[in-house]
Amino acid sequence: MAFTGKATFSAGSTLPELAEDVSDVVSIISPHETPLLDHLGDAPRQATSTVHEWLEDTLLPNTDTVDDDSIANGMTDAIIRVANIDRFKVGDQIQIGAGEEVMLVLAVNASEIALQRQYGGTTATDIADGVPITILGNAALEGDAAPVARFTNRIRRQNYTQIFTKSVEVSGSQQAAQTLAIADEMDYQVQERLRELIRDLENCVINGVASTTAPQGDMTVRRTMRGILPAIETNVFTPGDGTVPDGAGTNDDLLTEPMLNAALRAVWAQSSGTIDTIVCGGFQKRRINEFIASNQRFIDRETTYQSLVHVYESDFGVCRVVMSRWLPTDALLLLDSSRIDVLALQNRSFTRHALAKTGDAESAQLIGEYTLEMRNENAHACIRGLGLAA
Repeated sequence: MAFTGKATFSAGSTLPELAEDVSDVVSIISPHETPLLDHLGDAPRQATSTVHEWLEDTLLPNTDTVDDDSIANGMTDAIIRVANIDRFKVGDQIQIGAGEEVMLVLAVNASEIALQRQYGGTTATDIADGVPITILGNAALEGDAAPVARFTNRIRRQNYTQIFTKSVEVSGSQQAAQTLAIADEMDYQVQERLRELIRDLENCVINGVASTTAPQGDMTVRRTMRGILPAIETNVFTPGDGTVPDGAGTNDDLLTEPMLNAALRAVWAQSSGTIDTIVCGGFQKRRINEFIASNQRFIDRETTYQSLVHVYESDFGVCRVVMSRWLPTDALLLLDSSRIDVLALQNRSFTRHALAKTGDAESAQLIGEYTLEMRNENAHACIRGLGLAA
């Protein structure tokens, strides 16, 4: 071949003898990460029915509240009305409110208990309606007969599986043609649709709502799972309603460390579980990072400034902070991850099925069926109504 003297920089890239310079990586910008599912991991078992059920139980309660405001302080004995009479037995030692006085239950009637006040020489405490009662324990008589057996009833909880599916279709010509950065168009499309399905699964695990009319579903009603946010009913805290401390200044609905600790303490007070996961969006994550801002110091000649909290450690648990873009911006979840599983219906985890060929195209369906098992909803918490103004 004769020498022409051409160079690539002078010939340009449009001449037929020059190959196109195209990267072999397809860049994807759409959000598809699933940090909560990654944190929870795979469930140790599968669901075996479209109606997934589990059992929950509790111990006999050792607390109650006063339902009578007529008791005068300083009496050596008293009869007071309580909210749940079945929680008391003769011989119980109790304390009312935050006082030091210990009282002994002398008799249990239809809705009242008779007390020996200032038991053991303890100092008398004021009693008012609605004040909490703590049952310290029962003192049995030596040689006494066995007490009447008491027990709690196990509660059956349930959720429903939800079907997630997408289709892929690639023409024969497209499959045969050589494609930039793609070795197999069908495999590429399957991977893309699978990313979307897993993204949607995390979104439904957090926000999904089950149908109230026909949750089991039928040929015309779609079956949907109940997500974490709708499942939490007991520990829902909102700034401004007295459930958690308000923030400082004019933006009193902004997330603060006292607010977070109050919610953690409330869960600890009623649950033997341990909150180990905080799930939040980008704005609330920045609020958590600001917890340490006042303690940070600038070091001379240091070129890296760190303002990042991966783990929040408090008296009520060591929590990994998980940032998920699928959580509402005004919400923050406090979870005991040991009580949460995302289960696939048996033999129904995400799978690719080839569809019958009806023309000059290859078709496939991606399908999976999953549900959420969230045990003991009062072992988790949610803070809603958080402010977004900086």
